[in-house]
Amino acid sequence: MEIKRNSQIKTVSVKNFFGLMPDKEEVYSYELFNKNGMSLKIITYGATVTELKVPLKNGQIVDVVLGFDTLEGYLQSFQLEGPPYMGTTVGRFAGRIHNGSFELNGQKILLNKNNNGNSLHGGSVGFSQKIWTVEKVTEGDNPSVTLSYTSPANEENYPGSLAVEVTYTLTEENELLIQYAGKSTEDTVVNLTNHSYFNLEGHSSNVKDQDLIVNADQMLEKSADNIPTGRYLETAGSSFDFLTAKKCPSEIDNTFVVTHKDEAAAVLFSNKNNLKMTVYTDQPGVHIYVGGNCFNKVKGKENADYHPLSGICFETQNFPDAPNHEHFPSAVLKKGDEYTHETVYKFQ
Repeated sequence: MEIKRNSQIKTVSVKNFFGLMPDKEEVYSYELFNKNGMSLKIITYGATVTELKVPLKNGQIVDVVLGFDTLEGYLQSFQLEGPPYMGTTVGRFAGRIHNGSFELNGQKILLNKNNNGNSLHGGSVGFSQKIWTVEKVTEGDNPSVTLSYTSPANEENYPGSLAVEVTYTLTEENELLIQYAGKSTEDTVVNLTNHSYFNLEGHSSNVKDQDLIVNADQMLEKSADNIPTGRYLETAGSSFDFLTAKKCPSEIDNTFVVTHKDEAAAVLFSNKNNLKMTVYTDQPGVHIYVGGNCFNKVKGKENADYHPLSGICFETQNFPDAPNHEHFPSAVLKKGDEYTHETVYKFQ
């Protein structure tokens, strides 16, 4: 069953063995609980969100993210024609970099290409497919787990050794707070995000009847192969005008410009479950993507068949291809400086 009764609220974090990598490295899951009966499960493979269970007013609990029951499911999903990056932490650079190349300090950087001649989501083997180290788990109010990964210099041909941390916190206000930090030994580019697919009616449902609001007056124009042209487009009056609620589109893969950092970047609402998710971020963009299709080749959690309308991503991040557009917010992280990024998914 997708939705089940919440008979007892746990408050102590749980660590479990999740699976073995092909090289026999162990992968673990960590589960956090707040005092309202909300729970979050993270695995060390890809610092991935595998479950996010939210209590409803009627006493039931709904799992609002897509995922897989086994490590094998996650590994197999990266062999699909279009890997879904299900719930993973994406890096070094979320989104596409045109032709897998950019200039930094007068030097041309040539990245590994993994998407129609471009670099996507960090390249051939990005942060989403790495084993992260759990640095800290906190319990009690606002429980959290912090994971780290150090990307060696020239991994996927990115300059500098980059040490990153991501902290997932489950607040007592029913928020999933994600905080990122990073430092590099050399000037480099960084753009981290989380690639969870949300569905407020349960991971085995679809999002077509859920309402979407995006607080953006502008979006990025893109080419036929999803590369930003550098132009900003006004959303007013277009099919991408989500300032007032519209049903989730069946197809969307676009970056919206977040102009008011103190306001919500986006809102998703389910009338069926009377559940609202509000997205807040300090990043300049939110890339919205409806999908999750596993092409009937990999089964989702509880034997679900994920399809093109299974979930919606709110990838809070810098703009795709930012290193190739001087007027975009800079994605350059200078040697010794700290990269920070904070995003909140609040459930009501």
